[in-house]
Amino acid sequence: MSTPAFELIILENGDIALQRAGVDETLVQVKFSSKIKDYLGEHHIEVAKQMIDSGIQAVIEWEQAAAQAEDQEPSKTVH
Repeated sequence: MSTPAFELIILENGDIALQRAGVDETLVQVKFSSKIKDYLGEHHIEVAKQMIDSGIQAVIEWEQAAAQAEDQEPSKTVH
């Protein structure tokens, strides 16, 4: 099974959004206050990318842990 490709885009309002490649639907949106944007400058894009990457990695780890736990459950078949 292939993993869908994702892309980060900058929305018209300056927010950073994650969407599936080729699909015009925002999955996650990161919005920084103007104060933080002024502080970070153009680095706000990299910060948003790292935030989203960390979230995706956490979900992958949760799914793997759940799959492992499911594999380790004893059979509930009664004969």
